[in-house]
Amino acid sequence: MHQISVGELKIDVVRKDIKNLHLAVYPPHGRIRIATPLRIDDEAVRLFAISKLSWIKKQQEKFRHQDRQSERQYISGETHYFKGRKYRLNVIQEPGTPRIEIRNKNFIDLYIRPESTPEQREKVITEWYRDYLKKEIPTQIIKWQKITGLEVKEWGIKQMRTKWGTCNPEAKRIWLNLELAKKPPHCLEYIIVHEIVHFLERHHNDRFIAYMDQFLPTWRAYKEELNRFTLGFTKWEY
Repeated sequence: MHQISVGELKIDVVRKDIKNLHLAVYPPHGRIRIATPLRIDDEAVRLFAISKLSWIKKQQEKFRHQDRQSERQYISGETHYFKGRKYRLNVIQEPGTPRIEIRNKNFIDLYIRPESTPEQREKVITEWYRDYLKKEIPTQIIKWQKITGLEVKEWGIKQMRTKWGTCNPEAKRIWLNLELAKKPPHCLEYIIVHEIVHFLERHHNDRFIAYMDQFLPTWRAYKEELNRFTLGFTKWEY
């Protein structure tokens, strides 16, 4: 990887055995990266970046104004999200098996053993998020298999730092980001549809967009809504 300059912007350039140029802008400061086919020289990459300058600056500006959660300590009073709603964490120390309950649509009550560490409290909440997704995802997959006529042979949940979801079209496998448990359910649905459509088209080109418009006409609104949330782990891709 090396860098090129376009005005005041520094752009990381990575050459790969791919067919098309891929532009991404990363948080928290708007780092720019272009993945390019081996055959394309730096001058062509620079011209491509110049053609996308307004888009790049728009994404960087969005990152500057996004709300970001402070580092979690998992103590009472912290703000946590579940299914797109904001909750106050209430830590209750008591013996027994740790558990979580939603109270009055305002509080996440975390029942945890006395002297628990932040790491232990985090693990309980993380597994709670994971259990929610394990129950929700199969229903959505069954729904969208029927609509698209495509089969998802395998799916999983993991924490990813750069994407909401990913897939392997050949294996018909999709992976979904654990962070989606914090977002509205229709955002989870959008990502599932997005990854299933990649079974038909790998790239975010006109064909991909046409499929998304066909299957989920409201996807643009869901994408915009999803990206208005805290995105400290993700990127914008063109």
